[in-house]
Amino acid sequence: MSKQVQKKTTKAILFVILLLFALIVIFNSFYTVQYNSKAIVKRFGKILKIEADAGLHFKLPFIDDIQEVYSGNRVYDIPTSDVITKDKKSMIADDYVIWKVTEPTKYYKTLSAVDARAEERIDAAVYNATKNTISSMTQDEVIAARGAVLTEIITAAANSDMEGYGITIVTAEIKALDLPEDNKAAVYERMISERENIAASYTAQGESDAQIIRNETDKEVAITIADAQKDAEQIIAEGEAEYMRILSEAYNDEEKAEFYNYIRGLDALKESLKGNNNTLILDKDSELVRILYGIE
Repeated sequence: MSKQVQKKTTKAILFVILLLFALIVIFNSFYTVQYNSKAIVKRFGKILKIEADAGLHFKLPFIDDIQEVYSGNRVYDIPTSDVITKDKKSMIADDYVIWKVTEPTKYYKTLSAVDARAEERIDAAVYNATKNTISSMTQDEVIAARGAVLTEIITAAANSDMEGYGITIVTAEIKALDLPEDNKAAVYERMISERENIAASYTAQGESDAQIIRNETDKEVAITIADAQKDAEQIIAEGEAEYMRILSEAYNDEEKAEFYNYIRGLDALKESLKGNNNTLILDKDSELVRILYGIE
């Protein structure tokens, strides 16, 4: 191989090496921040800045080091634990936690941004908050407060322990709060008895209210009937008075009186002849004789 060929080969190899080095430098000059994440930019082991904007960013190659931290909500299921109430009753609490990193600098300095170490601290904080909260309440108070009230108290107490780690606990909720097997029967019987007493109280109150309503209704019905009877008697009296007035007017006029007697006679004759084989015996001076024989 001639020297000229050797020179060309050497130049080609150097070009390829320089090209690869340039590509490596370029590749190490950029980094990407994902959505719901933050990047800790470190230079010689010290935090240079926190990059929160998603997308492509520049860094000094081989000098700056990038550690990405997820900043969205995470779910951590805490193992069940025994807790004691204020009245010395044992209960079993099963919690879960929704948490997120809100201060990456603290998170890195205290926990090296290691999620497993973060969950250990969360486990201890939530357990202590749950234990202290339940130990300050009687069993009845715990049962009455389960749900939103207990969640709010435990979350606030746990967050006070996690402030120094750059972590915020969104919610620390008891998904199950149960009794030990040997205590369940007695507690359930007491709860049933209390509910029965409450139901009996509601029933008695309802019956009392119903009786008051019935009494008021009976009173209103009696008043209504009395008023109706009074009105009916008044109408009957007015009708009888009108009847007597009409009769009086009829008998005061001779022509009307005769016509009225004539009509009454016909009605009486009609009533007396109802049925079969009837015999009618009349006085010769009666109105019916005058009608039948046309006597004026």
